[in-house]
Amino acid sequence: MKVTVLGCGRWGSFLSWYADKIGHEVVLWGREGSKSYAGLEDRRANEYLTLSPNIHITNRLEEAIISAQVVLVAISAQELRGFAKQLNALEIEGKTFVLCMKGLEMESGKRLSQVMKEEIRSKVDVAIWVGPGHVQEFTKDIPNCMVIDSDHIDVTKRIVDSFGSETIRFYYGQDLIGNEMGAAAKNVIGIAAGMLDGLGYTSLKGALMARGTKEVSRLIKAMGGHEITAYGLGHLGDYEATVFSAHSNNRRFGEAFVRKESFGKLAEGVATAKALLRLSAEYRVELPICQAVDSVIDGGNDPKEQLLRLFMRPVKFESH
Repeated sequence: MKVTVLGCGRWGSFLSWYADKIGHEVVLWGREGSKSYAGLEDRRANEYLTLSPNIHITNRLEEAIISAQVVLVAISAQELRGFAKQLNALEIEGKTFVLCMKGLEMESGKRLSQVMKEEIRSKVDVAIWVGPGHVQEFTKDIPNCMVIDSDHIDVTKRIVDSFGSETIRFYYGQDLIGNEMGAAAKNVIGIAAGMLDGLGYTSLKGALMARGTKEVSRLIKAMGGHEITAYGLGHLGDYEATVFSAHSNNRRFGEAFVRKESFGKLAEGVATAKALLRLSAEYRVELPICQAVDSVIDGGNDPKEQLLRLFMRPVKFESH
C-alpha cells in the first residue's frame, strides 16, 4: 500500500518507520524550515530512530499526497483546521485520512475528526489511531495494543488489516466519540500526574486514575458516546504510558511546571484542558481535574493547594 505520513516529529517519524517496516511504500512529509525535517533530511535519523533508504522524504505537500492511498496525519492538534484547508487545493478524493494525534481544538472544543470533516470538501474517509505506546518502546519491538476507529466499520477493518503486526495489535473501535474524547482527555490526566510527581504526591495517582476515568466517562455519555469506552484502550488503557512513563511528554511537562523548570516539548494536554472546560460548560458535566490543571497552568494558582483541595474535598457517596 502507498502510505504518506504528514508530520515528521516524534510520532510522525515513527509512523513512517513502522509503515515501512511492515512492508508499505512510504512518503514522509515535513514542513520546510522545521528542525525535525532538517534533521531527517540531513541524517535520516533523529533521537528516536533511523529511517530506511526506502522512505522518501519531502517538504512538498502535493508530491507527498498525490499517489497516497492512506494518509497518516501526525501534526499538532491545534494546527489541523488550517492544515485541512490547505489539503483542499490538492487531489485527495477517495483517500483515507487517519488522524494519529490526540487532542481537541482549543477554541471550539471540537474533536479532530469533526474539524477534518468540516474543512475537507472532497469525499474522503476519516479515521483515528489512538491508544498506548511510546516510540522509544515500539522501535525496540516491545509490543502494545492500540485502537482504530471511524464512522464506518469497513474503513476501520481496512486500516486494522493493513497496519496490524506483532508489534502493534489493533482493536476495532466502535465508538468514535468515546475513543476520541478519551484519547484527548488522558493527556490532561497525564499533566496532573506529573504535577503530583513534582510535588512528591505520587501516592495520589490511584485516586487520580479512578476519578479521571469517571469524569471522562460522564462527559462521553453526555456527548452521545458510550461511557464504558473511557475504560478501554483509548483512555484508561493509555494511563500507564501517560501517567507513569518517563517518556510521557504530558507527565514530564506537569512535573517540570510545578518544579518551575523549563520544558521545551509539546504537551497537547495544555490546550486540551481549555477545550474540555468549554465542553464541561456546554454539556453541564463537572470536570474538577481539568479545572485544577488549568487553574495552575493558566490561572497561576498554587499547584499544591489546588491538587490537595481536589483530592481532599469532603467525602461524597460514589454515584453509579
